[in-house]
Amino acid sequence: MDKTTIWRIVRDERAALCDDLDSFSADEWEAPTACPGWSVHDVVAHLLDTAKTTRWSFVTGLAAARFDFDRQNEAGVRRERRADPRHTVQEFRGVLDRTTTPPANLATRLVEAIVHGEDIRRAVGRRGSYPIEAVVAALDYQLRTSVSMGGGKQRAAGLHVQATDADLSRGEGPLVRGSALALLLAVSGRPVAADELSGEGVTLMAERAASPG
Repeated sequence: MDKTTIWRIVRDERAALCDDLDSFSADEWEAPTACPGWSVHDVVAHLLDTAKTTRWSFVTGLAAARFDFDRQNEAGVRRERRADPRHTVQEFRGVLDRTTTPPANLATRLVEAIVHGEDIRRAVGRRGSYPIEAVVAALDYQLRTSVSMGGGKQRAAGLHVQATDADLSRGEGPLVRGSALALLLAVSGRPVAADELSGEGVTLMAERAASPG
């Protein structure tokens, strides 16, 4: 997937998420997500922070956080989370077209948009709809990238991962079969519903998804 296509999809997903957030209640904004310790509002603030991040600000921010990625992310949430969540959404709408990025593969922008989009929506009982080519590109990247770098390679190790809605089949071993989105969430360490995945490798995948890495 080329750079122009990736940024178009990221822009569209940011806009779609903002539209959904406009209808969230106060309770939904404070709902806990699959990101440990983060509410819906926190995840939106994180997306706002990463949308503003440049290669240079990432490096300086990481140094300020004593090279602790989690501490750096928490600092970003505190910086960008507004007292009123409506103002956070307003700020997020202001960066829809931003194409700045941390020093990472552009596929990480798709991972962020889709996985965090589902973190937010699933926290309040909703689901998103994403371009299948974007989900597949994000999944393929996660399957090739170490958990220590934010990927999901170890979670899929020794398993045969097969998408039911796309031409994607990776690895050998016990089968884990499901939609590309469900597989993306699982290898990214997110819980999925029992009926979203099938195959003899599902239990192992679920155990790995529930662990930090």
